[in-house]
Amino acid sequence: MKKRLSYAVLVFFLAAYVLRGAQVYRQLAAAAGEKDDAYPQLELFSRVLQRVRKDYVDGEKLTYKDLVQGALKGMLGTLDPHSEYMEPVKYNELKEDTEGSFSGVGLQVGMRDGALTVVAPIEDTPAFEAGIMAGDHIEKIEGQSTDKFNMADAIQHLRGEPGSKVTLTVSRPAWTESRDIVLARADIRVYTVKDSNNRREFTIGPNHLGYLRLTQFGEKSADELEEALVKLEGQGMTGLILDLRGNPGGLLDQAVAVCEKFLEKGKPIVSTEGRNAAADVQRKSSGFGKKRLNLPLVLLVNGGSASASEIVSGCLQDLKRAVVVGEQTFGKGSVQSILPLPDGSALRLTTAKYYTPSHKVIHEHGITPDITVPITDEEETAIQLRRLPGSGLNLNDVLKSYEPEKRERLREMVHDQRDPQLERALDLLKGINLFGQRPSENADKNVRPVLR
Repeated sequence: MKKRLSYAVLVFFLAAYVLRGAQVYRQLAAAAGEKDDAYPQLELFSRVLQRVRKDYVDGEKLTYKDLVQGALKGMLGTLDPHSEYMEPVKYNELKEDTEGSFSGVGLQVGMRDGALTVVAPIEDTPAFEAGIMAGDHIEKIEGQSTDKFNMADAIQHLRGEPGSKVTLTVSRPAWTESRDIVLARADIRVYTVKDSNNRREFTIGPNHLGYLRLTQFGEKSADELEEALVKLEGQGMTGLILDLRGNPGGLLDQAVAVCEKFLEKGKPIVSTEGRNAAADVQRKSSGFGKKRLNLPLVLLVNGGSASASEIVSGCLQDLKRAVVVGEQTFGKGSVQSILPLPDGSALRLTTAKYYTPSHKVIHEHGITPDITVPITDEEETAIQLRRLPGSGLNLNDVLKSYEPEKRERLREMVHDQRDPQLERALDLLKGINLFGQRPSENADKNVRPVLR
């Protein structure tokens, strides 16, 4: 009897042990399944890739390269609005844009209502000299319809070896029929520093006040800015307006170099903080701007001022070196690292965020102006129309794309030459010059403020 009881107890405990073991095993297996393991996901990706290749209705038109590149675009696109996978054509375009030169016809183009449309011709280029204007539609390139072109297709067809020719079929609302225009490609230099007339003449304005517009931060922007500053200083400049409105950003090094032109040595400019310690960097001024420490400076910004523009405006505002006028900036304060891949493509990957000298985060916040001067959409459009190359030659053609009622208002505003934000900046500089320049914080004690 006792033996039977002992066996029963033993069986009971063995069963409990096995059941408990099975439960623990299931828990461990579930935990293992929840682990972020790459291999099961790669296996899933491979299965989906093969299934699409085998069963998709138009699968014979697909290649593994098409599918993988599509997957890469989708993967990077889910991270944030600024990370992306760039095919070789797009990566080359990015390099050319930041380097400031390429071989082509000199057109900025975009897709508008499904049509390949001229945004603006670049001054002193084959397209500009041929009379192509903003708003023109490019219907064909070398006889090939652009109806199904994307931006990469358009760029590939427009750019080419210097001296080679390309025929564009162009339509314009004011024309009764399309026209063929033959252009010879040339080396195009894209300048990023312009004057108030959208040129590079850099003449001093009334009251000896200078104006410079920085369109983006390319590889030569700081050098171009220095050249323009020297010209204005040679004419007796007593104050400067640096217009960053609509500047989408560009290269971090150039943003730092621009700030340095107005700061003494050792002043903080920007810091970056990321997931990896290697991304944590603080950039300080090397002191090249010592001679301009007392130059009154006003920055113009708006909702189109982003990234490097916000670094410059945030830095100079924090250090009390400039007065920022305009509207809240875009709020794009993240660092995108360009990571080239073996096949000529590249990843643009967000790796850190920017912080101003006072450690204000730029991303999703932007820079708040010291003096807010709002303008209407129509006022902003009129300002842009005055900047477009060739718009003054035939404004009626440019305005054809607008509704009749709006067209007349814009025509009046363009001729009126009003720019409320610029006018406020000019008044501010006049006041600073009238009551004495404000030196930068902790400026060289040997440099005395100049009263005017």
